[in-house]
Amino acid sequence: MTSAALRLEQPRAGVTVLRLTRPDVLNALSDDMVADIAEALTTVDRDPACRVLVLTGEGRGFCAGFDLRLAGSAPDQDAVGESTAWMLRQEAFAGLITKLRSLRQPVIAAVNGPANGGGLALAMGCEIRLAARSASFNGAFVKVGMSGCDMGVSWMLPRCVGMSNSFHILLTGRMVGAEEALRIGLVSELVEDDALLSRALDLAGEIAANDAFGVWMTKRGGWANAEAGSQAAAMELENRTQMLARTTGGLAAAAARFAAKKA
Repeated sequence: MTSAALRLEQPRAGVTVLRLTRPDVLNALSDDMVADIAEALTTVDRDPACRVLVLTGEGRGFCAGFDLRLAGSAPDQDAVGESTAWMLRQEAFAGLITKLRSLRQPVIAAVNGPANGGGLALAMGCEIRLAARSASFNGAFVKVGMSGCDMGVSWMLPRCVGMSNSFHILLTGRMVGAEEALRIGLVSELVEDDALLSRALDLAGEIAANDAFGVWMTKRGGWANAEAGSQAAAMELENRTQMLARTTGGLAAAAARFAAKKA
């Protein structure tokens, strides 16, 4: 799938890259672009050849968030009313995070340059974040008269960096550089700019080499247990998932490979 705002690429077997392609505005999000991303994620989810998705931006930025040039009105505002139109827009933007989480495939954010506002949310919606040295992050919402709590960031960010760091970032709207992002746990690796995509593809390959069902259940179980009410509830889900995974044949195949190596 290709549109004016994004491109899907398959540079390696099992790995798809979703590249945002509005570099002239640092890949800022328009309403049409949000719809295109949602469609692209549906395409990825239904692609049996895709095992891991890498999300990145073209040019100098990952994603600058909402394109503020569109802030004067929302689509169909005259037809449905201002409040309804803005709520529909809000739900469409936030829905991207839900779609990222519901994908069968793990998603790696390869953050090149600024990830601001909605761009921070997109990065946070991925299971793994890699940062180029040029990367920077901020919750820009509060800087433009809106709440810092948007697109799931107020739920995801404190789980990565702790409550104090999260409030520090969201209340001030300050910029977090790549080195600080690594130090506080916002990203898991810091990579030279020219090596970022290559490293993301290598990491995606490591994941894709594992059993597809096991990877899918690890993603689902990890997110589900982030919301579990107790360790006992988390372990109950784990136990049931392991029994389900055992029926797929992946464990038997792994045991056979292990036995062949020992022979």
